[in-house]
Amino acid sequence: MMFPLQGAQMLQSLERSLRKSLPESLKVYGTVFHMNQGNPFKLKALVDKWPDFNTVVIRPQEQEMTDDLDHYTNTYQIYSKDLKNCQKCLVSPEVINWKQHLQIQSSQPSLNEVIQNLAATKSFQVKQTHCILYMMAETIKKLVPSLLEGKNLSPNSGKPEAICQEMFKPSSLDVTHAALVNKFWHFGGNERSQRFIERCIQNFPTFCLLGPERTPVSWNLMDQTGELRMAGTLPEYRAHGLITQVIYSHSHYLNKLGFPIYSHVDKSNTTMQKVCKKLDHITIPCGWNQWHCVPL
Repeated sequence: MMFPLQGAQMLQSLERSLRKSLPESLKVYGTVFHMNQGNPFKLKALVDKWPDFNTVVIRPQEQEMTDDLDHYTNTYQIYSKDLKNCQKCLVSPEVINWKQHLQIQSSQPSLNEVIQNLAATKSFQVKQTHCILYMMAETIKKLVPSLLEGKNLSPNSGKPEAICQEMFKPSSLDVTHAALVNKFWHFGGNERSQRFIERCIQNFPTFCLLGPERTPVSWNLMDQTGELRMAGTLPEYRAHGLITQVIYSHSHYLNKLGFPIYSHVDKSNTTMQKVCKKLDHITIPCGWNQWHCVPL
């Protein structure tokens, strides 16, 4: 059995506890951090016991998950100190609705064994995506300074080259730009993803550069877990350092707000890996993991 944490004090206590388990708890920690900043996606946190929990599951409210095919909304974040306990918790339909198309996200690759075991008993297909996980150096200094040991970061590193300020103007996205972001998002390109992007734009700070036509040519967003996501540049404006400038500006703005800055990059996306390295975003050993689950 798992039960939801009620009230601000419990959620703040959960955030402090998860902080002690970084970086393995990062995906859940980042989500709970933003739940404590107003919870714009109206998520809820379930634990197996309190205060000495073993397993935490962050999920939407049931009334939000009305579309069985909308895996963007039907997304769960999980952190567990005990994989056997985790498997017992996730079996329950009150915790995860295995009849829906859904996604599970975690900074723990070891969760794969649990989810594969559940797939065999619950009868669903599962596809794991394992990506490189990055954290901004400033975030690591605050949250997990031990990860910077042996890293030689110069005081002036991490700043991108200047761009033409006459041609490109900094701005933020509005909801009318969701279709553009959706068109170029690797995980998007459909109506459900566009609705998800609209919601992200409405609820979290965004950053973009407007081109000569005064429409976005490069952009960056955050998702419901507070992770930097969906960065993109129009093809005709690539290779000019725009995305580096966008992520730098967005990250530093969010850092001033006290947000933890993290993101993931596909292992084949060498361009974005170079951008992250240039910006002093540090690779985190546990990686970024997502399991896409479809009932049979």
